[in-house]
Amino acid sequence: MDTELISFIKSSKQRVKILMAFHSSITPSEASRITGLSPSHVSRSLKEFCDKGLVKCSNPKSHIGKIYSLTEKGQEIKDIFEGEKVADKYSK
Repeated sequence: MDTELISFIKSSKQRVKILMAFHSSITPSEASRITGLSPSHVSRSLKEFCDKGLVKCSNPKSHIGKIYSLTEKGQEIKDIFEGEKVADKYSK
């Protein structure tokens, strides 16, 4: 278990919301609609997630409509959060 990544996500209610928005591939605008967060905040967080290996972008050269999906590591972290019911605590 990567406690540093878990701590990184837990330190921001918005990061938890964005991580939990993944059910399959997702665009920043879809994540923004699901979470109620601004598109710029979602895009910035997704970039951080990419840098930490939690998500991957399938079309990184696109300027509009980038498609993100969880990596294996990202899915493991999401599963931990779901198991701990962390998402419920942060969704309020």
